[in-house]
Amino acid sequence: MLMIEYKEISWWYWFVTAGLLTYGVTGHVSGFILAIALTVFQLIHFSFRDKNITSFPIQVRFWYLMLLLIALPAPLQLIYWIPTIGTWAQIIFGYCAMARCVSLLPWNRSVPFTFSLVFKTFFSRPVRGNILQGFAVR
Repeated sequence: MLMIEYKEISWWYWFVTAGLLTYGVTGHVSGFILAIALTVFQLIHFSFRDKNITSFPIQVRFWYLMLLLIALPAPLQLIYWIPTIGTWAQIIFGYCAMARCVSLLPWNRSVPFTFSLVFKTFFSRPVRGNILQGFAVR
């Protein structure tokens, strides 16, 4: 099921980021730097828009930025394949593995952390909006 939401600004941010990461994994480190810069800009934009730095979309962008920064040193750049593939999955199918990981953090759930919850989180169909809409939250 395709979930291409080209009318949403967030979709365009992710689309450009995926392109930059793809450029980076083809051997151009500048693609990684530009993806990091765009993610910082996106994080700032959504912080002003949501007016709440603890909102779920900001948490997802923050942890995504952390992943990009961790992968920046040359010996770790192979890690960039993970957000590259994941970001393409997000923009084409609406499946965001990072959002699913973030939804499992203690402050984003009101149910116990169980194998069943992890299974449901990672194997449920993508939803419009964010993954928290399908799960119990505080």
